[in-house]
Amino acid sequence: MEGWDVIKYPHLTEKSVGMVDEENTLVFIIEDRANKTEVKKAVEDLFDVEVKKVNTQNTVKGNKKAYVRLTPDYEALDVATKLGMF
Repeated sequence: MEGWDVIKYPHLTEKSVGMVDEENTLVFIIEDRANKTEVKKAVEDLFDVEVKKVNTQNTVKGNKKAYVRLTPDYEALDVATKLGMF
């Protein structure tokens, strides 16, 4: 799996939008079978950034969510703007 096969769409909530500014972190809904390594590679390839850390979580609604923290060299706000989140 690669790119948009791994990442379904950005997750937009008040909390996730706040994380973009405060923690340099993006939140995505991802494919159920995707692991952290695949998510990291997909984000780095799609948005030309460097990922510091990926955390995943299964939601109550049955989706899988990924919290992707970028290295300080890159701004999550720039990626979020490209995605139309702001």
